[in-house]
Amino acid sequence: MTLITIDNDTWRIGVLPETGASLAFGRLKRGGAWVDLLRPTAEEDYGNPSRCASFPLIPWSNRIRAAKFTFRGQDYQLAVTAQDGTAIHGVARRLPWQVADTDPQHVRLTLDSRDHEAVNFPFQFSAALEYSLNGSDFSITTTIRSQDMREMPVGFGHHPYFVRAIDRSDQGPVGAQVETTYAQVEAPYDRQFILRGKLATEPSIPVTPNADYRALRTIEPEAMDEEHDFLLTGRQGERPTRLVYPAAGIDVEFHSEAIFAHAILFAPRDLPFFAFEPVTNINDGFNLFEQRLDETGVFVLGPGESRTGRMWLRALR
Repeated sequence: MTLITIDNDTWRIGVLPETGASLAFGRLKRGGAWVDLLRPTAEEDYGNPSRCASFPLIPWSNRIRAAKFTFRGQDYQLAVTAQDGTAIHGVARRLPWQVADTDPQHVRLTLDSRDHEAVNFPFQFSAALEYSLNGSDFSITTTIRSQDMREMPVGFGHHPYFVRAIDRSDQGPVGAQVETTYAQVEAPYDRQFILRGKLATEPSIPVTPNADYRALRTIEPEAMDEEHDFLLTGRQGERPTRLVYPAAGIDVEFHSEAIFAHAILFAPRDLPFFAFEPVTNINDGFNLFEQRLDETGVFVLGPGESRTGRMWLRALR
C-alpha cells in the first residue's frame, strides 16, 4: 500500500492514492512533536477508506435514498452501499487514484471513471484532488469534470474525522495526572435541514438549540444528550469554522469556498472522534433537486464542464 507523506514546519499529511486518495493522518507540530488532529488510521486499515482520517466525497456526498434517484425524468438504480439501504459517500473513495505530481509539500491525484468497470454511477466523469501545504495552511482542492455526452447531476465534499480529545501527557512531572482537553467547535451556520433517517426531506429551518454551534461548544461525550448528526446551512458569509483544543494550545480555522454551501457535523457519543464535512450537496440531494427543492447544492454539468472547490485548515497557534 503506497503512502505519500507531505510536511512542513506546521503540518504532516499522509495520502493513500490506492485507497480513494484518502488520508491516513493529519498532524500538527506542537513543542517539537507531531500531534494528531485528524483521526489517525491504523496501518492495517490503510486499505479501508471508511477507517481513514479523511476521504473524498465524489460525485455526491452523504446518502441517496434507497440507492436510486431520478434526473431529468429518468430513473437510475445504484448498488446499495450502506446498511440502511442507501448509496453513501459517492464512488471515488472506493477506486484507486493516479499520482499526477508530487513534491515535499504537495501532491496531485487524478481519477477517470472510464478506466474502471462497474462504477456505481451512471455517468462518466473525471476528478482531480490536490493536497498542498503553504505555511500554516493545509488545503484540499477538488475538481470534477463531466466525461459524458449527457447532462449529469454532481456534488462533492470531503469527510475529515477529528480527534475528540488530546491528552497533555507532555506536561507536569512524571506520574502526574494526565490532562484531557476536549475539542471545542464554532460553526457559524444559521440554518439546518431536519434529517429523517439521515435524509433531508424539506426546506431548511433556523438552527435548533442542539445544532447551534455559532459560539464555541465542547464536543464532550458526557455533555451530549444525544448523538449529533446535523446538516447545517446558511453560513454567515465567509466566516470559517473553528476547532479549538484549549489546554493543548491548538486553534484551527476550517475555511471553505462558497461552493461548499452546507456542512455536516457528526459526533457519535461513544467514539473518540467527530466529523465536520464541508459539502456542496445536501443528503439525498439528487432526488430533492428533481423535486425542485431549493438549497440542494446539486449542480448540473454538461459535456466537458467542470466545477472546482477548495477548503483549507489554518493553524492559528
